[in-house]
Amino acid sequence: MNTRKLVYLLTTTLIIGALAGAIVGIVLDPSTYFSGGIGNFFFGVLWMLGISAAISLIAQMGHFAYLIFHRLALGVFKSIRLWNKIQVVLIVFVFFDLIYFRYIAFASEDETIFGYMMMPILLMLYCILVAYRKRQETNKEAFVPALFFMFVITIIEWIPALRLETVNDSKWLWIYLAPLLASNTWQLLTMHRLTGVPNHSKVATPKRAD
Repeated sequence: MNTRKLVYLLTTTLIIGALAGAIVGIVLDPSTYFSGGIGNFFFGVLWMLGISAAISLIAQMGHFAYLIFHRLALGVFKSIRLWNKIQVVLIVFVFFDLIYFRYIAFASEDETIFGYMMMPILLMLYCILVAYRKRQETNKEAFVPALFFMFVITIIEWIPALRLETVNDSKWLWIYLAPLLASNTWQLLTMHRLTGVPNHSKVATPKRAD
């Protein structure tokens, strides 16, 4: 990847993350933006774009950190299959923790753990779809690393929001999550196009000699 492609990836990721956060923020809390006139709307959107762009930068750092971590892990375990099995275990562990620890930290006496399962399940389903798309566009061994990046790394980047008691409100959790998901999805599905990684998932059919 040359400098031009790198700048393209960083710039587009920043824009997509900022727009995603702003759109979700307006959709989930329209009264804040439309109740105070055009000036309130303009500065409200500008503020949300800035916050979302900052969150997008976190996603970019997480992406490049995982690329380095992934290469180091492959060097240690010497096998993509073994490393993939370890990543699957970590995915399950993080999925369980996302449900259980949020329930322990924020649940009131009248709440059950089932109410804290919806968000992790929806997030996991989305990440599986993105990872499957990555597998289709590259190769079958890319599914687990893509799922690990989309789910585990996104959760790690999401931790500052999860740790704040004031944002246990699902609205703000989604506002924080939207730029992360949009940025990570774009980075994951764009990286192989910029680096020219070939698609080995399809076996070429030999031509019949006439």
